[in-house]
Amino acid sequence: MMHKVRIQQISFDLTWRIRHEVMYPNLPFDSIKLDNDKEGTHFGLYIDNKLTAVVSLFHKNDSYQFRKFATIVAAQGKGFGTQLLEHIISYVKNAGGKKLWCNARVSATGFYSKFGFATTRQTSVSNGIDFVIMELQLNN
Repeated sequence: MMHKVRIQQISFDLTWRIRHEVMYPNLPFDSIKLDNDKEGTHFGLYIDNKLTAVVSLFHKNDSYQFRKFATIVAAQGKGFGTQLLEHIISYVKNAGGKKLWCNARVSATGFYSKFGFATTRQTSVSNGIDFVIMELQLNN
């Protein structure tokens, strides 16, 4: 059965439920809210009109960071995250961005490297999870 997939900009508060459910289900709900959520551009991927994946994009000059990239567990591994990431890469290219970067979970570096993201030496640990900054150079 073919599903209808649609990606669109959404309001920041629509990202919260999926962020919490997927990323930090054991932490209090408010812990997944970002101080600067109101300043970001947020995207949702809908499958048959059900919000299934979310990502939040923030920019400073021509550098863009995506944060809180999450797909509901039942839909993981089916290519929806790929579609959403391709969408934001295109969005940033069209906006004239020079760099797209993220604080990737070390467990996800293989996924991002498929899109040309390179790992940096900048690592950190948050809530017991290892992270590394990954960057994609654009429009250079």
